Amino acid sequence: MANGERRTAGFGETIKGYFWWTHPRGSVPYDVMVTSILVFIFLAPIWINFRDKPQLRPPRQTEVVMQQEGDGFVCTVDASAVRAGSDAEVRESLLRIIEPLTGEVSIDRYIPIRGPNQVVTAYKVWVHR
Repeated sequence: MANGERRTAGFGETIKGYFWWTHPRGSVPYDVMVTSILVFIFLAPIWINFRDKPQLRPPRQTEVVMQQEGDGFVCTVDASAVRAGSDAEVRESLLRIIEPLTGEVSIDRYIPIRGPNQVVTAYKVWVHR
């Protein structure tokens, strides 16, 4: 090589330099590596579901008693936390309370537990995964 000619590295040498991180700091390949890493760090959560979001909690803590029965659970949920209404609304409210504790489950059935004066005090719920 005469008169200051520069030899350019081949494609394989460039990739090898990226892999072994041998490019000098401040060079274009070094800047490309750093930029690629930063792009991955900041944009990966948009495209990749890492399943690291916290589950929604009920607005207030409720008393839930859980017992394992077979391959499912029997949960007793305080009625003050359950939104009264149609069957679908009660089931949705019960799932909202139970799922943060058990993970994703399905309700098999539920029955209201009545106290004095026939007021519903709790719900007994059978769930399975």
